[in-house]
Amino acid sequence: MTRYLYINHPFELESGSVLPSLTAAYHTFGTLNAARDNVIWICHALTANSDCEDWWPGLVGKGCTIDPGRYFIVCVNMLGSSYGSTSPLSHNPATGKAYGLDFPLVTTKDNARFFSLVADYLGIGGIRLLMGGSMGGQHCLEWACTEPARFDLLCVLATNAKHSAWGIAFNESQRMALRADPTLGGPEPDAGKAGLEAARAIAMLSYRHYRTYVGTQSDPEAKYDDYRASSYQRYQGYKLWKRFDPVCYYGLSRGMDSHDVGRGRGGIGEALKRITAPALVISIDTDLLFPIEEQAILSRYIPNSRLEVMHSDYGHDGFLTEAVKIGEFLADFLNEELRIDATTKRAFTDALTGRKFAVPGSEEV
Repeated sequence: MTRYLYINHPFELESGSVLPSLTAAYHTFGTLNAARDNVIWICHALTANSDCEDWWPGLVGKGCTIDPGRYFIVCVNMLGSSYGSTSPLSHNPATGKAYGLDFPLVTTKDNARFFSLVADYLGIGGIRLLMGGSMGGQHCLEWACTEPARFDLLCVLATNAKHSAWGIAFNESQRMALRADPTLGGPEPDAGKAGLEAARAIAMLSYRHYRTYVGTQSDPEAKYDDYRASSYQRYQGYKLWKRFDPVCYYGLSRGMDSHDVGRGRGGIGEALKRITAPALVISIDTDLLFPIEEQAILSRYIPNSRLEVMHSDYGHDGFLTEAVKIGEFLADFLNEELRIDATTKRAFTDALTGRKFAVPGSEEV
């Protein structure tokens, strides 16, 4: 069930614009333990929502690696989205109407500050694991650079430290499609529909891979028209139109383009060195949008990090479709870090008692 937090004070954005108040739509799963140290915070991707059990099945849920029976899981809908948090759909007190295309730019830094504010209001201090993929991973990196002491562990997938010229070009192509629709931002119920459908079709070419299309959308017999791949592109556009607002999509893509952890921090390398949490960085070997070299940069500069490369025929979308593989990587990471934590505690205790300490080779914790 979606919950709502209403924050009735101004929130200044990186651009200098001010939102007079904020609404945060969010989901929680599981129970916060007495020690308040079992929080997993998940940052969702571009058009997802705060119900991470729904869009990340096989990774989040009962019996999965991120199990609400063990962890208190929090996911907050990002600013600018059409799933309940403050966005172009929200009431603009200056005009008495929805913001629409007048909604100000919300950067990834703004969203990281928003999540921090929401966590404070929810009474959440330390976070055991911060995790997200794609744009969600960008938010994770921003937040981990801003408040490194808040997080014990970090896991990011198919993401980067700065949005690339390649990624910006894809986003601008989508915005060109949206702007080519003269109804964008209008009052009609289907305003922006054609533009959003075309934009999503462009996006799919960056989310998937040659092998994805050849393997699933090739026609079994020779044809002259009505190709399966053509139908698939139209279907993907229509499917997004049924669940997402075109103006929100336009604004979120601009926010993604703004991503640069090095801005104001002396560059990417200096920014990533601020992260103190042990980090798991997962890359996808067929990702055209966020290629492996971008995750290699993360692993190179985040001080205590490891890079895992995952095979998938689904390109960038592998961070959503390969939940079982991701769960295996994450389970190994969590188990090892828990063992290290326990070993450190035993070392500290033995030092206090003056006993010689030996690290056991294969002790279960």
